[in-house]
Amino acid sequence: MLKQRKRWFEVLVYAISTIGFIAVSYFLVLQITKEIKTIPFCLLEFSILMFFLIASSSIIKAVTKAMEEKVLKKEETKYLQLFIDSLRFCYTLEDFYEIIQRILEQKADCSVLYMDSEKEYVLYNSPNRITNDKDVLRTLMNNFPVTWPEGFDFVGDKLGITSRYKKARGFVISHEKFHFFVLCRYTRFFDTGIYNTLVEEFYRFRKRTQTIASLSEIAGLSKEWEQLAETQRLFLPEVMPDTKRLKIAAYFRPLVNVSGDYYTALPIDEHKTLLMLGDVSGKGLPAALIMGLVMNTVKIIEDKEDLIGIVRAIDKAIKGMKLQDKYTVLFISVVDTQKMTIRYVNASMSDPLIVTRAPDGYTIKPLSSNCGVVGIIDIDDIRIDEQRLFRDDLILFASDGVSEVMNDEGVELGDTDLYTETIKNSAAKQPQEFIDDIVNLIFDYKGNNKLHDDITMMVTKVVS
Repeated sequence: MLKQRKRWFEVLVYAISTIGFIAVSYFLVLQITKEIKTIPFCLLEFSILMFFLIASSSIIKAVTKAMEEKVLKKEETKYLQLFIDSLRFCYTLEDFYEIIQRILEQKADCSVLYMDSEKEYVLYNSPNRITNDKDVLRTLMNNFPVTWPEGFDFVGDKLGITSRYKKARGFVISHEKFHFFVLCRYTRFFDTGIYNTLVEEFYRFRKRTQTIASLSEIAGLSKEWEQLAETQRLFLPEVMPDTKRLKIAAYFRPLVNVSGDYYTALPIDEHKTLLMLGDVSGKGLPAALIMGLVMNTVKIIEDKEDLIGIVRAIDKAIKGMKLQDKYTVLFISVVDTQKMTIRYVNASMSDPLIVTRAPDGYTIKPLSSNCGVVGIIDIDDIRIDEQRLFRDDLILFASDGVSEVMNDEGVELGDTDLYTETIKNSAAKQPQEFIDDIVNLIFDYKGNNKLHDDITMMVTKVVS
């Protein structure tokens, strides 16, 4: 529906533009070339053509955006769009059932059935609705068996598959032998362009719940912490991205097998890269769950430049887990190598800094905190700060496990000139070499003392 509207509108605009171009060429150019012989005819024609093309593209872009807004947000499809938006932040089956009840049942007047088809086990069934009927359940199970291919299909009047969208009574999403049925009397009014997005988000939700269930099962039943650590490491980048003007390296050493530390580097476009490092309060499984939650939240948010929106989404997700006394400190930023700036939100991380070259050597510029901890208290205004970057600048993010390493006298490394001087002396090196120097310093400084926290660092260098 929406796709057809957009296509027909594009055809209409380009047709009008073609007629306009021909008319202007005939009436205007003909007159000008009669009076001013020196004006190059072809150049003038090309300029007029470019004008009509640019104008047509601008009009199409503006109107199609308005169409999308109207169809996806203001008509019947708005309910599915609202469901998708909420599904992005579901991490448990309880969250999933809550948005089914609140949006699909109460607002959209749909009847929902969610089942494990392999086990023939109903996970959710809308009470007092058509899917609660045993005959309906039996018919759907027969018509959509466990072998049904993955994807989405429309359900017809007889509760079987139908290719006649305008006669559809509902739809079904199939994934890994799980079936999600949504029956609604006005399915034909939902725009077809919404279904692919819904399927993608449903797949992501299933993967999230499986990962969290695996973490809980491994930790709670088998206590096989190495397996838990392996699962947790899947959230962290295997390799750092190869960006045009940034070199990035990272170091991650959990105190025990599992950790609450996390980091990521996500290219946004040719010039912009999102960089983040954080630390969840506490240790063990709860910290690991929150760490995975934060990483997943950042990954699924489309607008990676909206730092305030990302921080608020993380805050909402952590609070939604309802784990007592769990929060995170984090540093999240966007480095723009075209404007040569770093925009950031520092939610109570103590160690982020920029090392920049000066006439008398290297100087250190701290990236001070401008936001409270995330996930436990109400966050009011979130401020974004910005710092200028220069070629060969080095940006260091580190968890407090780095600066709080103690020597035999109980002095923390971060309070010593040795730490500062090592940072300055190694600033000219490549990120991985810089990290190696800091790691060697940590283990030399602590001597025979044990580490008391996870050690995580991410180092970025601006190159020409």
